[in-house]
Amino acid sequence: MTKFTDLGLDKSLLKALADEGYDTPTPIQAQAIPGVMSGRDLLGIAQTGTGKTAAFALPILHRLAADRKPAPRRGCRVLVLSPTRELATQIAESFKTYGKHMGVSVAVVFGGVKYGGQMRAMAPGVDVLVATPGRLIDHLGEKSITLQGVEMFVLDEADQMLDMGFILPIRRIVKHLPKDRQNLFFSATMPTEIGKLASELLNPNPHKVAVAPESTTVERVTQKVIFVETARKRALLCELFAEKNFKRVIVFTRTKRGADRVAKSLEAAGVEAAAIHGDKSQGQRERSLASFKAGEVRALVATDIAARGIDVDAVTHVVQYELPNVPESYVHRIGRTARAGANGSAVAFCADDERNLLRDIQKVTRQTIPSFDRRNDKGLHVMTQ
Repeated sequence: MTKFTDLGLDKSLLKALADEGYDTPTPIQAQAIPGVMSGRDLLGIAQTGTGKTAAFALPILHRLAADRKPAPRRGCRVLVLSPTRELATQIAESFKTYGKHMGVSVAVVFGGVKYGGQMRAMAPGVDVLVATPGRLIDHLGEKSITLQGVEMFVLDEADQMLDMGFILPIRRIVKHLPKDRQNLFFSATMPTEIGKLASELLNPNPHKVAVAPESTTVERVTQKVIFVETARKRALLCELFAEKNFKRVIVFTRTKRGADRVAKSLEAAGVEAAAIHGDKSQGQRERSLASFKAGEVRALVATDIAARGIDVDAVTHVVQYELPNVPESYVHRIGRTARAGANGSAVAFCADDERNLLRDIQKVTRQTIPSFDRRNDKGLHVMTQ
């Protein structure tokens, strides 16, 4: 069994991994890290949820640690392109976490927020820039960012970029990059257009890594989906907690604000609840987790990103208050129950505007989740068995 310590990574990275409690790489990490460390281009066929962020972040940070030099002004040494602001933020957080003992500088650039803060962050130059294509092109037009000094370029979620109409913007961005660079290209699928883009971007004979998604959901978890109007979700959640066997429950929401709102409504209904998400300080998160582990809090309301570090045995139920945008997250969420040989139950709420998300989940997991139409209002107790 390969361990991170077998891969020859810089000591500061091994320390950061140990701090996070990681010692064994996922298949894509074990396959990708050595090739990237040696400077080869990479073509990775992998979906979100396979551990691919660390598969590129760790070897990139290793290469930066081996060759310390200041980043170019208004520029970066590493450019990561990501289709959405959520994913961009998540990738930047990973770089900060793994690079914390080497003093790596990271900036994120995406649309929907003012330019000033992004320009100030980029002015002195950063080691790693994570950006969405549209806003990066705006900055290039304003000359507030230069890509002349990029040594390593990562294109993440290429097929999602295609769906969102970002292929032309990506080609425009690539024109600003130096010819001599290392390229890492990730896509979950390889439609013709993406294959073409990969061959344009990658040097001949790239290191190829393909990893199937964790599509088999946990066998020991009883899964159900309840169709319910958005406006009825809070009341329904409180009803579920009236069941005695809802002892230790993780409730998933899509947003940080949603997590706070759900935790408040549970508290108002007399259910001890705590929210954990990215806006909470490390101390607050640790306190919430400790009281959940100790059984003082019955409900832990979490976002996907915050839940990554949760490893609590004896979670009786997972409730997906909102379905995730990324189908693989469904698998990760229900995997929080049925740990250490125990059985568990997973209940997902599905409003009318979430039916397409449910379809995607059933496609990825290759199963039909038993459903129950709450709008008929019959026999709720069957849900909690």
